[in-house]
Amino acid sequence: MRTFFVFSLFSLCIGFGQTPGSSAQSTRDRSRDLLEASLKDKNPDTRKHAVQSLGLVSPREPYLSQLEAMLDDKDVEVRLATITSLVDLKSSRTVPALRKALDSDVPEVSFAAAKALWTLNEPIGRDALVAALGGETKTSSGFITKQKRDALRMLHTPKTLFLFAVVQGANLAPVPGLGAGVSSLQGILSDPTVSGRATAALLLGADMEPEVLQALQDALTDKDWSVRAAAVHAIALRNDPTLESDLVPLLEDKKEAVRVRAAAGCLRLEGIKSGQFKSARNRQLKKQTAAPLSAGR
Repeated sequence: MRTFFVFSLFSLCIGFGQTPGSSAQSTRDRSRDLLEASLKDKNPDTRKHAVQSLGLVSPREPYLSQLEAMLDDKDVEVRLATITSLVDLKSSRTVPALRKALDSDVPEVSFAAAKALWTLNEPIGRDALVAALGGETKTSSGFITKQKRDALRMLHTPKTLFLFAVVQGANLAPVPGLGAGVSSLQGILSDPTVSGRATAALLLGADMEPEVLQALQDALTDKDWSVRAAAVHAIALRNDPTLESDLVPLLEDKKEAVRVRAAAGCLRLEGIKSGQFKSARNRQLKKQTAAPLSAGR
């Protein structure tokens, strides 16, 4: 009887064209293929979304090399998003890649690389900013002046202040071995059509209460693409592999910004499930558990 049961189970798996445990591999392959196709898409917005999503995965291959290659993209916004995602991942290859971007002929890209290097406490970043401010580089003084004006304007933009607050929040502190998702976050918030509900999803993302998780799961089927994208982003950053199945259906979402974040989220959770980031996950859980206790003191 036992032999018959094992044989029947094997036959059932063969009937579906897969063996036990292959569903995870299938999801992983689908996610990788989706991201790879998006990185090569003719639409620059599609490539930008894919680059932003790579900040949700991890600094390992093939994702790191794919991201570095996007520094040569012909679209400036794609290259700017690439710089942000490289900082997100904080790989040992981040600084060399940013040094390459620092030599760009496009002022926006060179300036963004300088700022990124400065945030990483690299002296060359500070030197580049000082030189640019003094007009000693190819970056025109007019461009720097515009950047100053934009920076001042952004300080009065609620969405930008919100982004700063979220990034600075303790619950979104970078987890070793995993991307912090800042580029993905910026990509969602920078869209002029993003809704207030999407912003709320991002804000609540670090809250571990069961009702919050349920709300995020419900948001995955929302009619508003920005809400779905925000929910995918938030769920991915919870670093809970059991939630991967919630993201799989979004691999077929009609909106590119949602699909690529779902793909990156699946790959992130696959890595955690395989044990690759187990220690990092445990440290994050301890931190989240200790936070309420500290607040009550």
